Amino acid sequence: MDKIPIITHSHTEFIDITRKVEELLEKQSAKEGICYIYVPHTTAAITINENADPSVKEDMIHDLNRMVPWNGHYTHREGNAAAHIKSTLVGSSVSVPVSLGKLALGTWQGIYFCEFDGPRRREVFVQIMKHE
Repeated sequence: MDKIPIITHSHTEFIDITRKVEELLEKQSAKEGICYIYVPHTTAAITINENADPSVKEDMIHDLNRMVPWNGHYTHREGNAAAHIKSTLVGSSVSVPVSLGKLALGTWQGIYFCEFDGPRRREVFVQIMKHE
């Protein structure tokens, strides 16, 4: 298993990590298989979405903040309940098929680390399972 270190700079932030995952795939020389990407944090997430137009991630952040406001009526004592809820809504892992040595992402797709309680130092775990 490999790890990608992430340093976030904002309270809520989406960081495109597609290229870093591709570099790990190249290092493994996997031609066919599956790439499993996991975030071991309860206030962060991982998702796949459009990476051609930056307004898409801005829209996602905007509407997540609208649906789950930071200052809602929560009982969690640490004060970051909204980050926990957003993490659950978005999810802690994604799996991407590997075909012909490449991530089988759609034309406009990218892999995003989603920060909901930053800024922080984070990690993303990447496990590449080769199919021989």
